[in-house]
Amino acid sequence: YRRNTMSIITKTDNGIIYKLKDELVCIEAYGRDIIRVRITRNSTLSDEKWTLLDVEDYSFETEITEGKASVTSGILRSEICDLPWGAYMLSFYKNCSLILRTHEEGEYTSKFEHTDGQNYRTRIIFDARDDEHFYGLGQEQQENFDKKYCSFDLKHWNTKSSLPFVYSSLGYGFLWNNPGIGRAEFAKNHTIWSEESCYQADFLVIAGKTPAEVMNGYARVTGFAPEMPDWAAGFWQCKLRYESQDEVLEVARRYKAEGIPIDAIVIDFFHWTEQGNWEFDPEYWPDPKAMCDDLKAMGIEPVVSIWPTINPDSCNWEMMKDGNMLVRTENGQFGIFDFHGQQTYVDVTSPEAREYMWQQVKKGYFDLGIKTFWLDQAEPEVHPQQFGNLKFHIGNGAQTALAYPYYYAKTFYDGLKNEGINDIVLLTRCAYPGSQKYGTIVWNGDIPSNFDALRQSVVSGLSMSMSGIPWWNSDIGGFFGGDIESDWFRELIVRWFQFGLFCPVMRLHGTRNRQSGYKLRHPNVKEPSGGDNELWSFGKRNYEILTELVKLRERLKPYITECARCSSKTGEPIMRPMFFDFPDDDICYSLKDQYMFGRDILFAPILVQNSTERQVYLPEGEWIRTTDGQLYSGDRWLTCHAEIDEFIAFVRNGAEVSECFKKMQRKIL
Repeated sequence: YRRNTMSIITKTDNGIIYKLKDELVCIEAYGRDIIRVRITRNSTLSDEKWTLLDVEDYSFETEITEGKASVTSGILRSEICDLPWGAYMLSFYKNCSLILRTHEEGEYTSKFEHTDGQNYRTRIIFDARDDEHFYGLGQEQQENFDKKYCSFDLKHWNTKSSLPFVYSSLGYGFLWNNPGIGRAEFAKNHTIWSEESCYQADFLVIAGKTPAEVMNGYARVTGFAPEMPDWAAGFWQCKLRYESQDEVLEVARRYKAEGIPIDAIVIDFFHWTEQGNWEFDPEYWPDPKAMCDDLKAMGIEPVVSIWPTINPDSCNWEMMKDGNMLVRTENGQFGIFDFHGQQTYVDVTSPEAREYMWQQVKKGYFDLGIKTFWLDQAEPEVHPQQFGNLKFHIGNGAQTALAYPYYYAKTFYDGLKNEGINDIVLLTRCAYPGSQKYGTIVWNGDIPSNFDALRQSVVSGLSMSMSGIPWWNSDIGGFFGGDIESDWFRELIVRWFQFGLFCPVMRLHGTRNRQSGYKLRHPNVKEPSGGDNELWSFGKRNYEILTELVKLRERLKPYITECARCSSKTGEPIMRPMFFDFPDDDICYSLKDQYMFGRDILFAPILVQNSTERQVYLPEGEWIRTTDGQLYSGDRWLTCHAEIDEFIAFVRNGAEVSECFKKMQRKIL
């Protein structure tokens, strides 16, 4: 159909294509209540899905009239229509109510600005609404849970994972399906999604009657997390770093001797002979297979840190360099990360590089009994952050860099699957939409040891939960700057442990300041350890408190694995904001420092130093305070008190998980 020679609209297998001068728009149903839009200035559309799964088979409707067309999938309808000045307007309706509409600023063709070849600096602008709030967008060390009136770069760095997905309080999700460097702006006058360089703009709108339905739709197009193995729901012991296998076994045996539940112990970086050599240094790890056997006999899962960095001193350098299996630079020398010399990274976007790297990992670790890996440097961390100078197998970094952590996890997931491993767990410092289906546990990077970072970590965890990442954790105690002999850190570590208790994964980690009288165990190692970081390292009183928290975590494991099982089926997060379970309660959309842990536990952490009191909002229903068993009616605010050996949590009245807390209640009473 044509109108004043402005637009040409044709029907496709899944929707419609709308053509006008200098622009091509494809609107297609991508599943129940899901619509995908691609917009380009090029003469053809790209079929590149990036990390999306295949289109979901679901009935839809299209309607074309003069100068106007619509695609309807379930409760979601997208409508495109000509505007009189040679442009168009794209609108989305949920149950016939407008939820999203494009907004033109200047000439419509100004949304594309040529950069190179067939790539354009691209921006898509939408109307802003004062009654709309946004949640998600990955993690970053800041305290704005509601992203309204904020703007964010879409790029990764240590402590920042950009997952370009937001949940809107209007009841829809928006996924910006472009893995290049960009920006998201949620201003008062407009909402803008932009890309520094891309072939086409690509985004999906996902509608639902509840946040749970929207997150289910997101998982249907990006993948569901697998079920979590029981051990992963327990306590993980970690530090920077254990320098030898004797030290690892010494710590593990002490935990067992003192009756403290421990499910995993992590062997951090520089246990290797060189960056790019994925193997143990035999000087300090003479029999890693025997070590793994001993740990497993104690019921402890060994976890090994992997770095994808590599340099010319690596035994794998020549093969990977000549095979174009490394991240290259468009201009200049190979080095993009200076750490003990210039390094580059394995180009995990290359299938050949993924297979080659896995084969080295298999020989160096898997064949010795290790099947759980910590994928560090996952962004990847590069300096300077000039992503347009990076050349990946899948394209220039300006257009593809955000996808790196997705393919990094895929490297290990595929390798483990091919070896017959099904209960796959991968701890990783960064993620991208779809990473969750590879069994990734994401953490928020190398954050400082202070109460600001603790508060920001709560926001990070909740934001990641609304970005489709159900398995998340932080370094309990923060990563750097912790003085284990100081009163302030001993308070912080307890409050952070209480937060870790109610996270999907409970993992103690950090590089602590070396305590007085500390002696280097191996003075000649390249990266010596920081101070001690075990439960008994923070004073006698703290040892008692932390031990009780770890024992409570052990009792909670069946509840947590059941939450993870639900997540693997529905896409619902384990740790989630209050509005997820109470979407009709307006107060819940403003709460960023209390949350639901599964469907039955409400947790309100103490996040201020020297504080023992805070306000807590109880939504509708009846709630039992875990510390004393007292019953409270909901739909009100409470002032709650918690000494250092207490935390503030409530359980829905009648929930089975309340039994886990009764032993603790008897002790307090």
